[in-house]
Amino acid sequence: MSQINNHLVIMAGGVGSRFWPMSTVERPKQFIDVLGVGRSLMQLTFDRFAGVCSPENVWIVTNKKYFDIVKEQLPEIPVGNILLEPCRRNTAPCIAYVSWRIKAKDPKANIVVTPSDHIVTNTEEFRRVVTQCLNFTSDTDAIVTLGMKPTRPETGYGYIQADLSMSSPRNKEIFCVDSFREKPDLKTAQEYIQQNNYFWNAGIFIWSVSTIVNAFRVYEPGINEMFERMLPIYGTEKEQEEIDLRYGECENISVDYAIMEKAEEIFVCPADFGWSDLGTWGSLLTQTKHDLYGNSCIGENISMIESHNCIVHTTEAKKVVVQGLDDYIVAEKDGTLLICKLSEEQRIKQFSGEG
Repeated sequence: MSQINNHLVIMAGGVGSRFWPMSTVERPKQFIDVLGVGRSLMQLTFDRFAGVCSPENVWIVTNKKYFDIVKEQLPEIPVGNILLEPCRRNTAPCIAYVSWRIKAKDPKANIVVTPSDHIVTNTEEFRRVVTQCLNFTSDTDAIVTLGMKPTRPETGYGYIQADLSMSSPRNKEIFCVDSFREKPDLKTAQEYIQQNNYFWNAGIFIWSVSTIVNAFRVYEPGINEMFERMLPIYGTEKEQEEIDLRYGECENISVDYAIMEKAEEIFVCPADFGWSDLGTWGSLLTQTKHDLYGNSCIGENISMIESHNCIVHTTEAKKVVVQGLDDYIVAEKDGTLLICKLSEEQRIKQFSGEG
């Protein structure tokens, strides 16, 4: 397989503000430096694919109002590779659109699709896994999803049940999918992790462009017809006009429901490269370094006194002193300070005024 045909799709249209006050509707979490490393989550996503595909084959699908942010944060990619959704229609229309757009440019394309707001701690292993999956899909009609080996009974993720009795003859690390499972309750999640064939669904997909387009033709002909009909105008001025006019007509459906749960050639590659989707402050606490008392501090000049298991994110403050707090979030951005119990973080949207 030639790397010249490898394409990366980063889905960056989310509007979540769970990391308020850092993230807002105007600048969601994928565009902010959650980890305090000088790069946003979207930029870190782009970075971890270095060597897997070239910048000219990187595509960003985002909301129209985030165009300037994407252009500013990823100047390496062609402006024409930033595809703009006029409204939110979930992942199936998003993936159908970008797949046809890529097909118009490179009919031999091999594609990896990823969310923009996840973190990976072992990038070397990540690249190895993704590269071998791209090799697999370039020679087959298979759809591959990455399954994360669970470390706890997590109720916030969907699960993939794999058939581990026999690996693919082409790759001993890739197995058939038995079923996809919705986010479970705690009891069910505990049952899943007691078995060795259940994996977290990371929402990272690998396929050839011909495979995914054919899957849409079979399983979602309405969505597919819209984007196939636009083939002559991709890359022209008429493209955005037509997308603005027709995109809202697409069914609001995820690619999991539209394709993954219906298609036959579905495989999973179990992997372990330090993955998290960073959906909550609690997940950020889990994925970052702690002091001896379980506190995670992101920012300069933070002093923790008689405090335990807190996540503190204050990259703009001159000096921060936290005394006597256990299991709290302390976050500051643009003059707004949040102090909230970790157990109450589901109310942050309410606090932000966006709920």
